[in-house]
Amino acid sequence: MVKNHCLAKSINDASWSLFRRWLEYFAAKFNSQVVAVNPRMTSQKCSDCGAIVNKSLSTRSHKCSCGCELQRDVNAAKNILNLAKARVGHTQSNATGLVTSTLLGANLVEQVTRVNVESPSL
Repeated sequence: MVKNHCLAKSINDASWSLFRRWLEYFAAKFNSQVVAVNPRMTSQKCSDCGAIVNKSLSTRSHKCSCGCELQRDVNAAKNILNLAKARVGHTQSNATGLVTSTLLGANLVEQVTRVNVESPSL
């Protein structure tokens, strides 16, 4: 359906909206918070010094004059995390996902209820 140029934008917009609702639902379920951040220029900006390092889409690594060398996506993820912390004022992050685990063969609702039973501190 996304190949239909007339409907592609609407379908993709609906998908992102649903994804965001799922994130917000599970964040509330696990007593966490979702912060929307504009991803603009996050892969171009150095996560260490903040300098802009222009690169094409085919360049998969980030190398800055400050000595920072990272995979492009890791650099962008660090920038997004820093933007979210700045917006909300958090100093701590659970970006590693250590609180929850994905259970093989279980759907999302089963995972939430099972984690709540096994870990009442959540």
